[in-house]
Amino acid sequence: MTGTQRREQLLDVSRQLFAEKGFEGTSVEEIASRAQVSKPVVYEHFGGKEGMYAVVVDREIQALTGTLTRALEQGGHPEALVERTALALLDYIESSTDGFRILVRDSPVAQTTGTFSSLIGDVAMQVEHLLAGQFTKRGLDPRTAPIYAQMLVGMVALTGQYWLDARRPAKTEVAAHLVNLAWNGLSNLQRNPTLLGDESPS
Repeated sequence: MTGTQRREQLLDVSRQLFAEKGFEGTSVEEIASRAQVSKPVVYEHFGGKEGMYAVVVDREIQALTGTLTRALEQGGHPEALVERTALALLDYIESSTDGFRILVRDSPVAQTTGTFSSLIGDVAMQVEHLLAGQFTKRGLDPRTAPIYAQMLVGMVALTGQYWLDARRPAKTEVAAHLVNLAWNGLSNLQRNPTLLGDESPS
């Protein structure tokens, strides 16, 4: 096995273990044992568990970012945008279950620039600009677009975390329900929403 092949093998093994047991629950000894190598080989390639974890997380962040960005870049009607974004996340969860489990786990070595929450924040910033344009067209205050972008992307992300384990209903049905709530809610936004408690008694 070449050095590159060995490195990829170790990454595959550690990815599975991090998904199963988390960062704290995984040891270098276990990674080496499952890869059928000695501990020094793991240290030689990654310098330790932290280095290996950082590479695994970075790869998953890039994969998911690419998937979501491609969905957002296609443009089109906002309802179609919500649908594509929801399906893109669910597709990623389905095809990269281990990777998604790693991203949504809390870890002491996860940096603020490499966590699932920061990734969702980046996606929300892209959605924000699209929503602002729609808000202006509809006579709504575009300054509120960042709040709605966070709510919209957060709803999709949290639903994705739920579906990670439930896997029911089917992916397309989950996406349809997400779009139903998001779009039918967004399409009837009030210009100046108030809470029920703010209304004067009749």
